[in-house]
Amino acid sequence: QVQLGDSGGGLVQAGGSLNLSCVASGSLFGYSAMGWYRQAPGNQRELVALITSGVSTSYADSVKGRFTIVRDNAKNTVFLRMNSLKPEDTADYICYFRKRVGLRDYDYWGQVTQVTVSS
Repeated sequence: QVQLGDSGGGLVQAGGSLNLSCVASGSLFGYSAMGWYRQAPGNQRELVALITSGVSTSYADSVKGRFTIVRDNAKNTVFLRMNSLKPEDTADYICYFRKRVGLRDYDYWGQVTQVTVSS
């Protein structure tokens, strides 16, 4: 099993910044990717940012150039720096961890972290 402990988020005015962090613990062997998804009311869950074990990153088009994901391997932690926040970034953010064991992928989800951007 993998446990995810995320923190950060909160309320910020448009144009402001927030940081999210997520630490993974437990059986991390086979780690392949870690990052965040988000879900706004009435919308489907969408990928925000992901960093793989090979340190490649991917971002939603809507956050490219504003959000940055980095990983601290020693602490099994990923950080999401969110700059130039917009009201449309308001959502529940959920930390995500994937590992591959053999030919099977295992997905794990953290707790919801609320991000609210006021206009």
